[in-house]
Amino acid sequence: MLDRRTVTAALLAGAATSIIGAGKARAQTQPLTPARNVVLVHGLYADGSCWLRVIPLLQQVGLNVTAVQNPLRSLDEDCEFTRRTLTLQDGPTVLVAHSYGGEVVTQTGGDPKVSALVYCSARAPDANEDYTALAKAYPTPPASAGLVHANGYVQLSEEAFLRDFAGDIDPGTARALYAVQGRAAEPIFGDRVTQAAWRTKPSFYQVSSKDRTINPDLQRFMAKRMKAKTIEIESSHLGIISHPREIANLILEAAGHAT
Repeated sequence: MLDRRTVTAALLAGAATSIIGAGKARAQTQPLTPARNVVLVHGLYADGSCWLRVIPLLQQVGLNVTAVQNPLRSLDEDCEFTRRTLTLQDGPTVLVAHSYGGEVVTQTGGDPKVSALVYCSARAPDANEDYTALAKAYPTPPASAGLVHANGYVQLSEEAFLRDFAGDIDPGTARALYAVQGRAAEPIFGDRVTQAAWRTKPSFYQVSSKDRTINPDLQRFMAKRMKAKTIEIESSHLGIISHPREIANLILEAAGHAT
């Protein structure tokens, strides 16, 4: 027997298919433009250092790589930081997101310099969609129980970070990442994107099958909805740390480089 959440998820999926509809420009019908620039956007409970194992792999093949440092005070401000970085690029650029960073690239990816989008275990809302409501259609991931609220900001407890956010990473590295995690302003959880760049840009998605921060089935739904080229890896939410080669190869594919 289907439970209520399964039925709700199915209804959402059907509604999304109807909204996308025939006749709309699909991301994967657009030709892939070779790019030499990559801009990386981190999510909540992290900072730019979460890309440290991916960056060298991209630089080794000659790509120009920049990681954005999100203030995590509002979606608008984080988008502004990404736009500043995009203005510094000298041509076609692959815009890559992890986790909440998916909202940032979804909002800013319409920039003419952006040639493709890559989502790594990332949020991929549609324009004006309530992501929180969408996520509630799926079982609540364990990391949610480890949120610590203080003085208007939110972070993960050390236990939740090590177990539910970075569960397949060696403890020493995980503790270092815990120490540098970004603190998110509480209002950011209610912010919504007003446009969805994945509707018009070639899109790629990496699903983390052992994710305890964003439900893997929600990731699969978002990837399928955008008709993204999708790979799935057996990782925690931080697949960008535990499986950097697979992530780098997906980015290289989005940049038009053979792997």
